Amino acid sequence: MGEQAAVNSKIGAAKTRSTPRPLRLGIDVPLLLSVAFLLGFGLLMVYSASWQPSMLREESPAYYLINQLKWAIVGIIGGTVMMYIDYRRWRKWVVPIMILTLILLMAVLLFGEMRYNSKRTLFSGSIQPSEMAKVVIIMYLAYWLTAKRDVLNNIQLGLVPMAVILGLTAGLIVLQPDLSATITICFLGVLLFFLAGVDTKQIVLIFLIVLVLGALLIAVSDTGQARIEQYIAGLRDPATASMHIQRSIEAVVRGGFFGVGIGKGSTKFSLPVSHTDSIFAVIAEETGLLGAGAVVVLYLVFLWRGLTVASRATDFTGKLLASGLTFWIVMEAILNMGVMVNLFPFAGNALPFISAGGSSLTMTLGAVGLIFSVGRVSSREKQEQEGRSFGAVVNLRRGDRRGRVSSSHRPSGIRR
Repeated sequence: MGEQAAVNSKIGAAKTRSTPRPLRLGIDVPLLLSVAFLLGFGLLMVYSASWQPSMLREESPAYYLINQLKWAIVGIIGGTVMMYIDYRRWRKWVVPIMILTLILLMAVLLFGEMRYNSKRTLFSGSIQPSEMAKVVIIMYLAYWLTAKRDVLNNIQLGLVPMAVILGLTAGLIVLQPDLSATITICFLGVLLFFLAGVDTKQIVLIFLIVLVLGALLIAVSDTGQARIEQYIAGLRDPATASMHIQRSIEAVVRGGFFGVGIGKGSTKFSLPVSHTDSIFAVIAEETGLLGAGAVVVLYLVFLWRGLTVASRATDFTGKLLASGLTFWIVMEAILNMGVMVNLFPFAGNALPFISAGGSSLTMTLGAVGLIFSVGRVSSREKQEQEGRSFGAVVNLRRGDRRGRVSSSHRPSGIRR
């Protein structure tokens, strides 16, 4: 009896040791890798595309690279902090943050520096509040839509207040003017309203309102009209497109499938803002369709994993926050890459993780930190739930008055 019980105990212990519970870090590894590859590749391409603009500023050839690396470090630290803070704690701070964002947008109009016929930045171009507004509006609407979820289909309690929120934010941005950021803000509002499960009739109504307002905005804007005319002309004949688009298409053609080699491209010398808005054209020339396609794939991986994090969120706010931030980053990428090949009218959207620019990079990495926060909270709660279930099984077994190791029953006629 004693020997057999001991053997059974050893077998049970061996089985317990051979099937350890899986270790969950709470971080989506494919999402992290996609961001890391895009960021690392972006630093390389910023250096390749920016040494001439650096020298034109009478700086060292690595001026923009060092500046981008500095903001990348700031963004990584900020994103890491955001990741380890429970995203639900931002609920009580989201209104003050929204007010601060509006104050910064007003400060741009009053004290911003005029560059390229617009006021968009503060402190010698170091801060661009419109980039901050994109992240903050997603955060604000995620918490607001959760709080108003039961009355969203009531136009007076749902649509009207949201229109005021978006209208105030977009209105301050359009006065800079920054048409691409204004359209982005409005699109994000409509997208989150849709994801919140609002009635289809309201979604159609919002879409029509945004379409009409967008048409009016373009009609009264000389810049908007010029961009639409150039876009239509480029669709008819690429040779009649704007010089910016012509240089971009030329870069894509020169790159071919494998590219001319990183650092060996020549179109970037005549390409406007080659290290910021036009950096995808530089990528296409120097790494070819192979490199450009790899960048597209990385953004698709980011989209897939970001929406996976959103689908696993344990509450409605987490789902809206993770999906909204994911769609925003991917939408920026689609617009930037599409503009370079004349699929969309020209817009000033940066290529996330890659284009040079401190405000865009830090806000994007901060948004990634929020997505990771949603994933970590969901993973932690799932582990706690599994732990409670495991504890319940153990308690049930201990509650049984019989021994945990079943006794051996031998026929009475057999002796040891």
